[in-house]
Amino acid sequence: MQIIAYVNPRGSSDHGLMACIAAQDGWAGSRSIFKILVPYPPGSTPDIVARVLSEQIGRTQSVAFVVENRPGAAGLVGTEAAARGAADGTTLLLAANPYLIDPYLRKVSYDPLTSFEPICYLARIPTVVTVNAASPYHTLTELLDAARARPGRLTLAGTGPASAAQLGFEMLKRAAKVDMTFVPYPGPSQALNALLGEHVTSAFGAYAPAAEHIKADKLRALATGSRVRIDALPEVPTIAEAGYGDIEGDIWNWLLAPAGIPKETVVQLSSWFSAAMQTPEVKAKLTGLGFAPVTMCGADFAAHIRKQYEDYGRIIREANIKAQ
Repeated sequence: MQIIAYVNPRGSSDHGLMACIAAQDGWAGSRSIFKILVPYPPGSTPDIVARVLSEQIGRTQSVAFVVENRPGAAGLVGTEAAARGAADGTTLLLAANPYLIDPYLRKVSYDPLTSFEPICYLARIPTVVTVNAASPYHTLTELLDAARARPGRLTLAGTGPASAAQLGFEMLKRAAKVDMTFVPYPGPSQALNALLGEHVTSAFGAYAPAAEHIKADKLRALATGSRVRIDALPEVPTIAEAGYGDIEGDIWNWLLAPAGIPKETVVQLSSWFSAAMQTPEVKAKLTGLGFAPVTMCGADFAAHIRKQYEDYGRIIREANIKAQ
């Protein structure tokens, strides 16, 4: 599916990237088209981020963005297609956590550290550990103490297998030195339904799907899987604040480009997307949908990718997680 997100008829002062692309492809600057490959279906979280930012940048620059959904194999089809794209800045990838998880679990044709050039870490989806409101556990420590007293008996639901939720759970399990059982479900709604029905002890997943249940006092939030508290849950501590390590369990959305892209193009794209992320309209829209804007670009973003990749690899090996 290809959808042109927005075409802006107005002029722009950003001519550097336009000149670069025009020289490479013979395009006139005002007619340049950028393609963001989203390796997930329309309506997925990376798709939402791609479309919101495409529309915002289209309003301020004389460019057109085409958001192309290329789902398949849990994101692998679109990611490998992006890796084969032209290294001129006109093909971009909106990646999520499987980008770093897949290379440890299956044969892929890309290297997450060398096949792409980092542009910006755009947004994350905060995660939360929840229990049923009827549960006797009111803090994360109470839940983990109970798990320690009954090894293997308590359960935690999440999307999976081999998902960001499972990796976050495995990090927590090791930090707390407890034996709990992960119960995978196809999606967050199924995991939450299992918790609402008291079929599992707890759940670990994105805050947004759980928000209404928490507000309705059907679920209780014990801790957030992010490094900072969730604005809507100011009283709920992070896992680190609860005393269980610096755990990064967020679902993230990264913008990448095929390796070899000119440095000036990286700078211009980073400028466009970081500026778009700072606008009140984009912040309000994404926050309302459960995202937390990040906007980390350049060397800091590249270092973050490497650390996240190493952390995932360690947990996957220690937990003996396999693709299914």
